[in-house]
Amino acid sequence: MRFVVVASVMCGAVALGPLGCATYSDDLTRAQRAYEGSEDERALAIFRVLEADTSRLSDSERAHYAYLRGMTDIRIGYKAEARHWLSLAASMEQNLPGSLPPDWAKHLTDALKELNEEVYTAGIDALTNVPAPKAKAADDDNPPDTPTSPAYPPTPPKPKADTDN
Repeated sequence: MRFVVVASVMCGAVALGPLGCATYSDDLTRAQRAYEGSEDERALAIFRVLEADTSRLSDSERAHYAYLRGMTDIRIGYKAEARHWLSLAASMEQNLPGSLPPDWAKHLTDALKELNEEVYTAGIDALTNVPAPKAKAADDDNPPDTPTSPAYPPTPPKPKADTDN
């Protein structure tokens, strides 16, 4: 009886083996669907989890990963990261032509060219993720008694210096 149970468990593990290998590809597919559905934060979350296991993807899937990750980063505003991933995708496409669909390769070339031009004209700081500082609003634009109003919080008067001593 013990042999039958062990044999059943082993057969079950062998039968599930191929499904375990497909999970990384499935994650990539889920991330691509999220990207195509403009669910950028969801797509990026899936990509970040999958990043540690990209070595388990095929060469073509790794190129897809790099392209989709870079394009997602562009959408979110992570330009430096986007340039990194798109450069990897371009390198993979160069080493293995046809690893990306032709329309992706065109978008890749255009996006990478634009990011590189920003770096060449304004330096690497042009790709920082820090939002541009907002212009300070005029005092008339702020309603009274708000944290940005000059009257809030009231500034206590400074103590006068004692000059009689």
